[in-house]
Parts: sequence; structure tokens; C-alpha cells
Amino acid sequence: MKRSDISRILRFKSSVFTFKEVSIALEVKESELLRRRLNYLVKKGEIYSIRKGIYAKDKNYDKLELATKIFTPAYISFETVLAREGIIFQYYNKIFVASYKSKEMECDNQVFLFKKIRDNILNNPMGIKDEGNYFIASKERAFLDTLYLNKDYYFDNLSPLDLEKINLLLPIYNNKRMVKQVKDLFGD
Repeated sequence: MKRSDISRILRFKSSVFTFKEVSIALEVKESELLRRRLNYLVKKGEIYSIRKGIYAKDKNYDKLELATKIFTPAYISFETVLAREGIIFQYYNKIFVASYKSKEMECDNQVFLFKKIRDNILNNPMGIKDEGNYFIASKERAFLDTLYLNKDYYFDNLSPLDLEKINLLLPIYNNKRMVKQVKDLFGD
């Protein structure tokens, strides 16, 4: 790995990158050599190690981007989106992520809560926005993700939601209970 390779890493669009992403971008086949070089760059302070195999250009990285790099595929959803969109009023310090596994973890003083959803739902791009370096659910998708996992969830304010968009997304879940809940909540 040459000095120019370090410059290439620092020019990545993302603020967070994984060992695998660096390996692919630099076309490095010798993983142990790359691992030693990245550890050297961390010691020199040229990159920041967030956790094993995940790095950032510096400590001012995007936590939402990190959330989707810990387990992939994943996207930001649930209470993180619902609170941001004014659908729930409760504030959470945690970042909620739809993923292929359930796990709560703390990483670099941030708590992440990964919630498992079925692969066919997780991998369906409908209602998921590409923010460049991570994916995030639309408010309607986050609403439905939350209903999918929580039968008795209380939503403070449904007015920001578009019922048409919800009805377009409902078939992803293939769930009669959710269809009935949506009808009950919106009075349809």
C-alpha cells in the first residue's frame, strides 16, 4: 500500500468505511498487509478506528452511516425516522436500524438498536431513500416497519403520513393484521 493509496482512502465519499470496502477499492489481495497498514494509519492519526474492521476519516463521522455499516444490509428506520418526522414525540438517544439480526450495541459512545425483519422486507427498496452513504426509510416505511414488529405501538401524530404511500407499501409485508391496523388507525 503506497502513500497514494492513503490519499484515495481519504477521498472516499463516505465518512465511514470498512476493511472490505478499502480492500476492494484498492484491489488489495493480501489482507494481512492491508490490516497492518490500516493499523499503522490509525496509530499515526491519519484515520480513526471506530471498531474492528470499521474506520472513519476522523472523529466527525456520520453516525447514521456507521449504523448501516455495522451489519449489512441495513437501513435507518423505526423510532429514529418516526421522531425525526414528528410521528412520535418521544426522544431516543439510540439509532434504530432495520437489519437481518436483532442486537443492541454501543459503539463509540452511541447506542445502536438493530431490529430483525424478514429478508424479503429488508431487501425490498420500496420506501427506502438513498442518502448517498446510507439508506433510510421514508416516514411511511418506518411507520409500517414499526407496525410490523409492534402490534400495539402508539403513534402520537399520524398527520404527516401519506395514506396512499402506506397502501402502496403494505403488500411488501404480506400481513393481514397490518392491513386491518392501518384501516383502524386511519378510519378507512
